[in-house]
Amino acid sequence: MPVKEPRTELDARYGDPAATATDWSEAVARLAEAEVFWLTTVRPEGRPHVTPLLAVWWDGALHFCTGAAERKTLNLAQNQEVVLTTGANALRGGCDLVVEGTAVRVTDEARLTALATEWEAKYGPDWHFDVRDGSFAGEHGNVALVFQVAPRTAFGFGKAPYSQTRWQF
Repeated sequence: MPVKEPRTELDARYGDPAATATDWSEAVARLAEAEVFWLTTVRPEGRPHVTPLLAVWWDGALHFCTGAAERKTLNLAQNQEVVLTTGANALRGGCDLVVEGTAVRVTDEARLTALATEWEAKYGPDWHFDVRDGSFAGEHGNVALVFQVAPRTAFGFGKAPYSQTRWQF
């Protein structure tokens, strides 16, 4: 998928007067390096559901996997709009990132095979997956559905100095 450059805006209301907008390439590097993300989905009755998970930045989007019977998947069957967040978990220093988008199931065998390679390269051999029937298959018989979230809007919250950058795709 071609990587689309976003429109970048610094919101000066929420930052240090000396702050500058964070470049999207820096945000992508942080997304690629981050190990833990928080996924927010919406339950059928409208209440939010938030859970930590692993994600891989690949081909211009974040990708995550989850079991077919898990709450996340049940929520996505009703509403595919999600938010993925990651960051430094510190008041001073680092940058917290928020990615809003639509979770789309990935079933193409070639894409899944490439993603399985990315997962293991990032997280190690404990996260080895084979690809079977449009899903990830673990060594203990576990099956995980894979979802792609291309950013629609993203935010970066810098903390040294404080800044708020918005990327619109």
